[in-house]
Amino acid sequence: MITLSEENYIKAILTLSLKSLEKVSTNSIASEIGTTAASVSDMLKKLLEKKLINYEKYKGVSLTNKGRVLATTIIRKHRLWETFLVDCLNFDWSEVHIVAEQLEHIQSEKLIDKLDKFLEYPEFDPHGEPIPTKEGIIPNSNAIPLNKLNTFTKGLVMGVTLDEKKFLHYLTKLNISIGTKITIEEKIDFDNSLNIKINDSFHHVSSNVAKHLLIKIIK
Repeated sequence: MITLSEENYIKAILTLSLKSLEKVSTNSIASEIGTTAASVSDMLKKLLEKKLINYEKYKGVSLTNKGRVLATTIIRKHRLWETFLVDCLNFDWSEVHIVAEQLEHIQSEKLIDKLDKFLEYPEFDPHGEPIPTKEGIIPNSNAIPLNKLNTFTKGLVMGVTLDEKKFLHYLTKLNISIGTKITIEEKIDFDNSLNIKINDSFHHVSSNVAKHLLIKIIK
């Protein structure tokens, strides 16, 4: 029997591993979960006993095949529920994460398959995160951080790498959401901030904002 806490940990390990080819560190898991390194170490022992992870002290953590299948399923459920909440119940994209955290632990495979079909098999959630298929395949968005693009490049917002309520509220105030058209008008050498055009209005954004916006280049 896998507990809700154990599910949260393996989901965090998979999320972190998708961002890096290296094994996941105890400290990075602690940061992702919002707990202490000591608590992570205790949990890793339990996950190791259940053969969900490969773990050697000071060498990092990786998921076993069993652990990856389970973690991928949890992430799939989470992102499908986020999509449902935004598309069908008109939740704001800054509200859905906490609710989806509760819904992702529902065990009915039939329900999730029906939800996927009802939503017409979406590839990305409201934050632009890829939704794994039932077979565990994770779509590739080919998106690039806004701060990596050249001046006068045009693109569409495909997602964000920071899923925090304050950040998403800020983007909403700028009228930035998934699918928003952005043009880089100027890159400021002094602080790497950007002057951008959002649809027909002009804005100034910091480098910290720009690095968390994923863009698909268009002509």
